[in-house]
Amino acid sequence: MEKHIRFDWAMKRLLRQKSNFVILEGFLSELLKQDISIIEIIESESNKKHEKDKFNRVDLLVKSSKGELMLIEVQNERENDFFHRMNYGQAKLISEHIDSGDKYRKIKKVYSINIVYFELGQGKDYVYLGKTSFRGIHEDDILELSEKQKKAFPHIKEVSDIFATMYLIKVNNFDDVAKDRLDEWIYFLKNSEIKSEFKAKGLQEAKEKMRVDNLERGEKYDYEAFIKEQRIKDAEIETAIFDGRYLAEMELLPIIEQERKKVEQKELELNKERQKLIATIKNMKEDGLSIEKISKLTGESIENIKNILNK
Repeated sequence: MEKHIRFDWAMKRLLRQKSNFVILEGFLSELLKQDISIIEIIESESNKKHEKDKFNRVDLLVKSSKGELMLIEVQNERENDFFHRMNYGQAKLISEHIDSGDKYRKIKKVYSINIVYFELGQGKDYVYLGKTSFRGIHEDDILELSEKQKKAFPHIKEVSDIFATMYLIKVNNFDDVAKDRLDEWIYFLKNSEIKSEFKAKGLQEAKEKMRVDNLERGEKYDYEAFIKEQRIKDAEIETAIFDGRYLAEMELLPIIEQERKKVEQKELELNKERQKLIATIKNMKEDGLSIEKISKLTGESIENIKNILNK
């Protein structure tokens, strides 16, 4: 199957071009379950083409035809505080796009769409949706808009619609089985491949415009360097994990061996005590003591004593 440009690299170059907005619009439409039209790509801090930022992460800030702001970030490097950065990103986006003195009602709806290629948190799914809602701690009810607010803001259906909506796509959790059109996009995000039967919005355009063979010589060189760097980083991470496990095993091995010997010694002692008790019970029986008397003297149940004597 023909290989296509990785989505994160395409975000740095191709998807910023107005002629290619249809690709990104397709992805957003399938994810958000609504038709998205992009007015413009707004430059954000991480769009700067510094050499140190060349291979780590990329994000796009999109303004839709509804005036909604969409922060799309692709992250390849493992970061334990990525959840915190998601929270910071959406908060910063809101603060940067409201002018001093504007009324709060002018704050735009924000979507934070995060595509990660590493294990983040604990969960089996590959697409997670986060919204802000208010639940009563006594009545367990969801806080809703008042009738007055509904009239003032007819486009807002729920309180959660006012706050940022967050999507987290854990690409590596996807099992490569496309069950719907969003899955077709996630298959592409993971494998950089577009199957002929895929029908998701934007993928047919991506299939043509994002072919590796379509890149000019200079762009192809940059792309190959990007892929090489990613492979090196993946290999470094795998090596670090292997080395860490090996060192941990070497450090823990003496402790594990010591604990094993303790357990074996304790089992040996318990077995000796048990054999001693069995011998005592048999001697008592030979001396003419009843089973009931033996039970009182040893603390063993009558049933256990019978089992011992019958062996």
